[in-house]
Amino acid sequence: MIAAIIRWSVANRLLILLATLFAVAWGIWSVKNTAVDALPDLSDVQVIIRTPYPGQAPQIVENQVTYPLTTTMLSVPGAKTVRGYSFFGDSYVYVLFEDGTDLYWARSRVLEYLSQVQSRLPAAAKPALGPDATGVGWIYQYALVDRTGKHDLSQLRSLQDWFLRYELKTLPNVAEVAPIGGMVKQYQVVLDPVRMASRGVTQQQIAKAIDEANRETGGSVLELAETEFMVRATGYLETLKDFRAIPLRLDGGVPVTLGDVAHIQLGPEMRRGIAELDGEGEVVGGVVILRSGKNARETIAAVQTKLDELKASLPEGVEIVTTYDRSKLIDSAVENLTHKLIEEFIVVALVCAIFLWHLRSSLVAIVSLPIGILIAFIIMQRQGINANIMSLGGIAIAIGAMVDAAIVMIENAHKHIEGWHKRHPGSTLKGQEHWKVITDAAVEVGPALFFSLLIITLSFIPVFTLEAQEGRLFGPLAFTKTYAMAAAAGLSVTLVPVLMGYWIRGKIPDEHRNPLNRGLIWIYKPALDAVLRWPKMTLLVAVLVFLTGLWPASRLGGEFLPPLDEGDLLYMPTALPGLSAQKASELLQQTDRLIKTVPEVAHVFGKAGRADTATDPAPLEMFETTIQFKPKDQWRPGMTPDKLVEELDRTVQVPGLANLWIPPIRNRIDMLATGIKSPIGVKVYGTDLAQIDNATQAVEKIAKTVPGVSSALAERLTGGRYIDVDIDRVAAARYGLNIADVQSIVAGAIGGQTIGETVEGLARYPINLRYGREWRDSITDLRNLPIYTPQGSQITLGTVAKVQVTDGPPMLKSENARLSGWVYVDVRGRDMAAVVGDLRKKISEGVQLESGMSISYSGQFEFMERANAKLKLVVPATLLIIFVLLYLTFARFGEALLIMATLPFALTGGVWFLYLLGYNLSVATGIGFIALAGVSAEFGVIMLLYLKNAWIERLDAGAQSEGALLDAIREGAVQRVRPKAMTVAVIIAGLLPILWGGGTGSEIMSRIAAPMVGGMITAPLLSLFVLPAAYLLMRRRQLRVTPQQATNSPGEHL
Repeated sequence: MIAAIIRWSVANRLLILLATLFAVAWGIWSVKNTAVDALPDLSDVQVIIRTPYPGQAPQIVENQVTYPLTTTMLSVPGAKTVRGYSFFGDSYVYVLFEDGTDLYWARSRVLEYLSQVQSRLPAAAKPALGPDATGVGWIYQYALVDRTGKHDLSQLRSLQDWFLRYELKTLPNVAEVAPIGGMVKQYQVVLDPVRMASRGVTQQQIAKAIDEANRETGGSVLELAETEFMVRATGYLETLKDFRAIPLRLDGGVPVTLGDVAHIQLGPEMRRGIAELDGEGEVVGGVVILRSGKNARETIAAVQTKLDELKASLPEGVEIVTTYDRSKLIDSAVENLTHKLIEEFIVVALVCAIFLWHLRSSLVAIVSLPIGILIAFIIMQRQGINANIMSLGGIAIAIGAMVDAAIVMIENAHKHIEGWHKRHPGSTLKGQEHWKVITDAAVEVGPALFFSLLIITLSFIPVFTLEAQEGRLFGPLAFTKTYAMAAAAGLSVTLVPVLMGYWIRGKIPDEHRNPLNRGLIWIYKPALDAVLRWPKMTLLVAVLVFLTGLWPASRLGGEFLPPLDEGDLLYMPTALPGLSAQKASELLQQTDRLIKTVPEVAHVFGKAGRADTATDPAPLEMFETTIQFKPKDQWRPGMTPDKLVEELDRTVQVPGLANLWIPPIRNRIDMLATGIKSPIGVKVYGTDLAQIDNATQAVEKIAKTVPGVSSALAERLTGGRYIDVDIDRVAAARYGLNIADVQSIVAGAIGGQTIGETVEGLARYPINLRYGREWRDSITDLRNLPIYTPQGSQITLGTVAKVQVTDGPPMLKSENARLSGWVYVDVRGRDMAAVVGDLRKKISEGVQLESGMSISYSGQFEFMERANAKLKLVVPATLLIIFVLLYLTFARFGEALLIMATLPFALTGGVWFLYLLGYNLSVATGIGFIALAGVSAEFGVIMLLYLKNAWIERLDAGAQSEGALLDAIREGAVQRVRPKAMTVAVIIAGLLPILWGGGTGSEIMSRIAAPMVGGMITAPLLSLFVLPAAYLLMRRRQLRVTPQQATNSPGEHL
């Protein structure tokens, strides 16, 4: 069938050329219209429910809001994990769905289940779905700075909230613009309980009066003098004077106003997030969050353009400073891989030209390469895969193998033309005869080459079985490599024969005239003669070489993914709980100032607590500092990213802070998938907080003793400070008060309540009601807080309640409705698999768990375990696919098995090379080995093809002696050493720029290329000797049987 396709293509060559031109034009259009990003979107499908419950402690939020929500969400179809976070005044519930779930379907299901639970929640708790985005969508951050000092933090926050935020939200694909830090302006009504008592006014009356004094309404229209006048009654509170004049009641004909019983002032709203820039002081920040699955590069460009336009509208002295911009990473990643593709292209072209010693012949291979890549881009663009490190990497690792078929075909055409000239001395080869020779040459090797490219293509199919994060990461690479190889296989039997017919003309240089080929034969011939003398010895040596690979294999470490240098860095220390906003701001400025002292740092943007978005569930004691570095050419000589992290770690040593340095995207992906911000996380589940806390602290202590652990930190579950107001029911009843009456005073007078908002143009500012600070400054003051009973008498809070300081949880976390405590473990200088192995052993020996408790390991380690389990199934599946395709190629069981036997030798080289480079085993190296299996099988196919063809020629001539067999092997192996050397040279040459290159994404790409390069050094060496030796033994055994059976299938006699 393949032979027929080749003949049809040559006969209809004009049609093939037109189709090629069409494919090139479509390919160029696809390249221009392919979306660009740094990494594939690795985030799980997730829906966030955020429920503000103002003024409430974490335990109350957990019991009344988070627990009812998480238990309900467990039964949402497709939900695999439900994570709950209970903070002071806020509940976050993250519902993570199975792979492949449509995000908007998931959101509608969550809404459906939310309606069931709504009635069980407190009236003040109002759940809302977060944006259709994730933490990975934080693509751009900026800070508003006023270096002139004309604008305070509340004015800058108003600019962000009511101007910039809405302007940026109008851009397509921006899901949310979240403010960080600054101060929200608040109208504060500070009550004086003594004056309230003397005027006979209660807190409820004041709240009602303020609400009634802050309204506007319309009175329809009036017609006067044939004109319509719309009637409106104004009444919004605009100034502090308006507040003071609010009437509360009449006292003997004299109105009692709010100003008589309270002090009204402007102040900041209580805040849960702080932003700081460069250690110079607090600023207001903004985060642009990308809608899930959209084009990041385009959106960032739109945001930058919009901000440039808006700069003119900002007040004098206010400037916008970019503090994080993912487009730099995207551009450098795509640019780096584009350069690598061009480098590979040039290297492959040079190899072709050197070996063939004929420019037009090498052009056949060189021209077919970009056409194959463009065809891969067409399918990529139609499928919606964006151009990123992984998808471009798939094409990059395929380049060498893509030209293999073209090279072997061209070389065979050279041989056939040489043979024709020998048979017809003095004649010129042209016209129909020329096309016939070219077609015969292509048909001779075409089918086997097509199948060998198909082997490379299909051997990658098992990669598609990887799931979750590793599947999303390597899926694009597998797709594009498969498309590129499939395109190459298609072109090898259609376009390549046609181009050969047009370009391989005129004087073809004799193979022996090329010094490179002469050198190869000179080296290979005596070595092969020795092998053919001692074939069994050769096989024994090969087995011993294979066994040497077991030693480095046992010493290779394991990791999920090599660390990716994103250009930016996150500093994420965790402070001890119970930190006040004032102290958090101080620590943030202190650490930022220290980081800024390192010369390579351009900007430091610190964040304590959370941004005002559902995608950021961070407590106040969690810092997240984004560090932007200067361009690499401005770094000190010899400085590397790793050395920089070490220097930063030495520089920033603040008591009470445990350091953690992590790349931003990597961190957001991990936080999203597992909730753990470090490479390894230990989660302890249980029902009793004290028991969980004891267990996590025991784990922390053990983790610190494990070699390779740079820091271990257990989140404290009982470090929160509480003031408990324990109401005495009997004492309260004696004064006619029930629990609700006393609690309303605690909530309103001590905690303060937001009772409305002022309308000032487009802006809205909250109105807060609470007692003056002097009434709630200490435990004694709280005990002496006056309460008015329904009978009109005055008592204190201490009369009806016990007020005392206790400890409690600073925040609560749950997973699938079970309370959990987390230990963050950071690893440096040792592979993750070894660290977790030690950690597990020590924890199982050293931590006693109470009944109802369990421990699980999470973070990147969780992915690594799942990927390893999958690869154990995937690699045998790859080998099976290769075997089936080999059998289809040769239709002989024995010959297919022979090639399969050479695959372990490829593995040996790959393992040794990884060991020498000091790389760990990871999903990336696993994929390198899968790719290597396909490529080395292809090499075996080419070797066996030549041996077989030479032997069939002898059989057709009637020669069946052992001498004829040795001649056939020598001809098939030695005389055809050029195409074999070329295939190896182009594959290795195509991979070297990736292996040795630096730049963004090189960490992952070099891990994929390393086993392939190592394997392609040993596999061909062994195949050049092992295959001829094995072929000799196999055929010799048959020759010794009666001559009638000599031409039978070798498979029957194996």
